Amino acid sequence: MLLHLPAVLDPAELTQVRRALDDADWTDGRETVGAQGREVKRNRQLPDASALRHALAAQVQSALARHPLFHAATLPLRMLPPRFNRYEGGGEYGFHVDGAVMALPDGNQLRSDIAGTLFLADPASYDGGELIVSDTYGEHAVKLPAGDLVVYPANSLHRVAPVTSGARVAAFFWVQSLVRDERRRRTLFELDQAIQALRASRADTAAVLQLTGVYHNLLREWSET
Repeated sequence: MLLHLPAVLDPAELTQVRRALDDADWTDGRETVGAQGREVKRNRQLPDASALRHALAAQVQSALARHPLFHAATLPLRMLPPRFNRYEGGGEYGFHVDGAVMALPDGNQLRSDIAGTLFLADPASYDGGELIVSDTYGEHAVKLPAGDLVVYPANSLHRVAPVTSGARVAAFFWVQSLVRDERRRRTLFELDQAIQALRASRADTAAVLQLTGVYHNLLREWSET
């Protein structure tokens, strides 16, 4: 499921994050990928160990926790703290598939079920830089307003188009979901959104309660902890 989540960061938060990143020291983005990624990746990233990366990652995670759609869409069990990258001067990331298993800071491991890209630059300020996600329905180009997030299956073939002018700045991360199967996550998300709409419309309380029970029973059956 490829899903757009608007306004993860509000304007004040976005301004604060961008000011910090504008003054940041960036390193070669190839330092965080394997041999296959190094062949197609040309960008810069905040060093994983930097204090700025840790502070901004915590801020983004706090914003995600508050967003009304993030939990419903991802059902997060574990999350790799966000990293931050910058593409400019023709920088790009060719087609690739994300690693299946990633190390977490606490020594545990994460199965990458869902990938997320949080756009931090005004799309009018740079040319190119679209996130291209390929699936059985073709290629989908994503270029969102600053502060907006896209989440998509981490097993998707995807790339970042060359940035021919300006700079594309973003945060990116991965989530291990309570529900491994993407189709089941989609079903639960659609059911959750239908329940929320029925509650807002003051639909029959008993029927809404019954549907809520169905949701939780499916989640109980499908979840892995």
